[in-house]
Amino acid sequence: MTRSASLKATELGTQPIRILLFKYALPAIIAMTASSLYNIVDSIFIGHGCGPLALSGLTVAKPMMDICAAFGSFVGVGASTLVAIFLGEKNYEHAGRTLGNVIVLNIILSAVVMVVGLVWLEPILRAFGGGADTLPYARDYMEIILYGNVVTHIYFGLNNMLRSMGHPKTSMAATIVAVSVNILLDPIFIFVLDMGVRGAALATVISQIIAVIWQFIIFCNPHELIHFKKGIWRLDRQITLRSFAIGTSPFLMNIAHCLVVVIINRQLVRFGGDMALAAYGIINRFTFVFAMIVMGLNQGMQPIVGYNYGAKQYPRMLRAFELTAFCASVVMGIVFILGECTPVWMTRIFTHDAGLIDATLIPMRILCCSMWLVGFQMVTGNFFTSIGMAGKAIFLSLTRQVIYLIPLSLLLPVVFSDPLSGVWWSLPVSDALSALTAAVILWRTMPQFKLAKPQSTD
Repeated sequence: MTRSASLKATELGTQPIRILLFKYALPAIIAMTASSLYNIVDSIFIGHGCGPLALSGLTVAKPMMDICAAFGSFVGVGASTLVAIFLGEKNYEHAGRTLGNVIVLNIILSAVVMVVGLVWLEPILRAFGGGADTLPYARDYMEIILYGNVVTHIYFGLNNMLRSMGHPKTSMAATIVAVSVNILLDPIFIFVLDMGVRGAALATVISQIIAVIWQFIIFCNPHELIHFKKGIWRLDRQITLRSFAIGTSPFLMNIAHCLVVVIINRQLVRFGGDMALAAYGIINRFTFVFAMIVMGLNQGMQPIVGYNYGAKQYPRMLRAFELTAFCASVVMGIVFILGECTPVWMTRIFTHDAGLIDATLIPMRILCCSMWLVGFQMVTGNFFTSIGMAGKAIFLSLTRQVIYLIPLSLLLPVVFSDPLSGVWWSLPVSDALSALTAAVILWRTMPQFKLAKPQSTD
């Protein structure tokens, strides 16, 4: 182990928390913003090159892509959290073995997802709303994505590992490389080679292959604190079980999100028609930009909290959580202000249709009224994931989308005189209840850290 590699890890336990959070969160926010930009540009290329039905097919395929991503986070998030904890404990042997386990587990799990997905591709896509006109586009796109699923899982898994090792900028650079190559290849495959949606999917897989090659070059460097070497590839039962336990929270959250999207969409179409569904899409796009910032803050917090938890430096761990929760609350507070005070301006960013603008104004005010609570809830759930408290993290990941939102979305339309209003109000009520639940669990957990004797740094 080189001195510079060691310093990269130990800075998590020595540098001021404000500096660390800025250093780790900013690259993550930039990377997630770049990914968001790619999704927009990719949709533009597909829309102009393949037509509106292709875009509808892509919408049908998205829940299946989210499920594939959920299985990737099952391994990647759990293992990267373990690495941060092991580095804090200065258990470099287990940290290295976790790296090897990430590769092996991702290969096994992604191969299973690929085979299952390809065998039952059409029934799955039909279940997500694929019809005679849109199914061919969704099928063509997902076939390529599934064939490249192993690469996708390894790419995201190693990016999480880079952040936990003290390389947030390298992780950001890998994302930007993948996004840039993807945007460059899209017009070539779609317009020049006339490959349609298959070309767009192929561009995605190739861009990730290039990023993975770069990641492998980094992890093959023997001067890195954690790198590829003999003896790390054999699956370790304890590491595997702990990775899965920690990764269960983001896994269930992604799966629950897919389920909620299906239920809410059906309720909105049932009581409000396509216009209500379009309004929900606008509000989601508006809030998604700010939610990505909070997710970037969470990614920046994770290695800091995990390392200091492993090092038993609990005051630093709590300070990182408190600062992240404050920043996330400010970010989502901006959503609250914009949604309540300037809903017309926010809606006109996405449409100039007067009817759709009118249909969006009241729902935007309803959904944004609880947004100032969402940042705290998101950070609290990620905090428990970052310190390996899988049970609490899993419960909090399910509160908003399963325990509260699904029942409320079915109950409130019956209670309200206007069923559509009941669907809209189910969202902020579930936000408030899940934030309250997170606060109670946090309040009951904090004393064990505040009373524990912190370990001195070295």
